[in-house]
Amino acid sequence: MMAGKRHLLAPGPTPVPEAARLVMARELIHHRGPEFKVIFEEVRARLQWIFETESDVLSLTCSGTGAFEAAMINFTRRDSTIVSIGGGKFGERWAEVARAYGMKVVEVPVTWGESVTPDALAAVLESTPEVAMVTVSASETSTGAWHPIEALAQVVRDHSEALFAVDGITAVGVQPIPMDAWGIDVLVSGSQKAFGVPPGLAFVAASERAWERYAQSDHPRYYFDLGRERDAQRRQQTAFTPAISVILALNEALKLMEEEGREALYARHERNARAARAGVEALGLQLFARSPANSVTAALVPESVSGKAVVRAMRESYGVTIAGGQGDYADRLVRIGHIGFFDGSDMLIAMSALERALADQGLDIPFGSGVAAVQGVLGAAGRVG
Repeated sequence: MMAGKRHLLAPGPTPVPEAARLVMARELIHHRGPEFKVIFEEVRARLQWIFETESDVLSLTCSGTGAFEAAMINFTRRDSTIVSIGGGKFGERWAEVARAYGMKVVEVPVTWGESVTPDALAAVLESTPEVAMVTVSASETSTGAWHPIEALAQVVRDHSEALFAVDGITAVGVQPIPMDAWGIDVLVSGSQKAFGVPPGLAFVAASERAWERYAQSDHPRYYFDLGRERDAQRRQQTAFTPAISVILALNEALKLMEEEGREALYARHERNARAARAGVEALGLQLFARSPANSVTAALVPESVSGKAVVRAMRESYGVTIAGGQGDYADRLVRIGHIGFFDGSDMLIAMSALERALADQGLDIPFGSGVAAVQGVLGAAGRVG
């Protein structure tokens, strides 16, 4: 293991900005005191801003999977039918949660690396009566694919009375996913992605339609009772002990996002994503997703190369942490994250390390070709940062 500077370019967790790190080093405050209430009120308002919703955005002390589970058991019934859009590990996780609670699941099959089509969803809904919820992961982190969320929301409205629940864990704060404007009923996210703070918080926002279903739900729940949580959070409290330090850090990160502005935030993520895609293609790698998200670039390595070995070499020899593939693609994919507080210089570092790691695996890599492609995108945009 090399000593020296480390660079975290995984699709989560992501680097924590200095302002957020510093606030976590302060003396701990009491979560039932007046100081916390003031900060939490700011957090709640800023979360509504980035979710683009008038609904409450509830903060839960758990991982994103906890938000999946909370959404499922608060807005459905035990005998509900769930339509789950697959296409990757996280899209398929919605189905796993529903089955764990004994619900019927109808899957919309999607080949990994592909994005679901609105017609495919419409066909399933037309043949499946009384659907309670349609689920999807907007930015499928395991494959790098983006699903057409706005069009899917319209299909759900046109073909059923179902709620539309979206995993926005690597979408919120990365590219536009306006909850209210697009008619999303449930939108979840997590602290360790675009928000750039440590793992420990998940967020759930629900529409009025969803809250009407809450009153009808018969699932057992206690810690994940979102009605109890909403009542508490409207008083600038949490129902149970929160991750206090992470909430303080989140407020600082949200301030940075506000200062940058939503459009600039989305533009920066889009620019970094284009740069990463250009770089890997210049190195002869194939993009895995046909319709790539702006959160992570997933690329297939040649069959003669081990994706795991490339990831290991980048980390151990060159100090750059990216992610490998998952499932059947565990040794075939490399995934470069560009979600969070990254700029163009981070893409240059990642591409330089990737060039060297691929060369270490025996590929004939013209050094500088990937970096030059990244520079071309950044230069065309008129900036590196």
